[in-house]
Amino acid sequence: MVAAVILGKDWNAEHPLNDSKKLSSTKREQLFDVICSEALAFKIVSISAEEIDRLNILQATLHGMLRCLTEIEPAPDYALVDGNRFPQTTIRGEAVVKGDARSKSIAAASILAKVTRDRVMVENAKRYPEWGFEGHKGYPTKRHRAAIEKYGLSPLHRRSFRLKSLSKLDRSSTAQSNLL
Repeated sequence: MVAAVILGKDWNAEHPLNDSKKLSSTKREQLFDVICSEALAFKIVSISAEEIDRLNILQATLHGMLRCLTEIEPAPDYALVDGNRFPQTTIRGEAVVKGDARSKSIAAASILAKVTRDRVMVENAKRYPEWGFEGHKGYPTKRHRAAIEKYGLSPLHRRSFRLKSLSKLDRSSTAQSNLL
């Protein structure tokens, strides 16, 4: 999941925007609603496991960033993206390492992406209950690894993520294993 947010000049600075990983899920959910209702604009783009496998994680993320930047309305005058790479585009901007801790707009985008991804994983858990997606949200926890060892990869797992602990699985399908 990749997101972009334009907070606008009237954004209420009292909203505690921060790195989504440092906020509780309850706080992220609350801020998600605030961001969606009060931001000038936002765009959320989903990147499939197949796209990540085809392009690689970096190129798929850059492609998702590019889609966000070119599809958000109104178009940004200047864009900040989290990380150390800025997608190739005519939009002026820069990459900001640890940007979700340094920029309110990047933090807001981080919150939208994380909440959306978590919601998608909870829905996926209904279709694929064996893997317990509602609990680990696709991250390589012990429970997630155990489910993969027991059931193999779900249709949602990307094959390009290496998980060394899964050596018991068939190399042809999981040598470059998991995650979503």
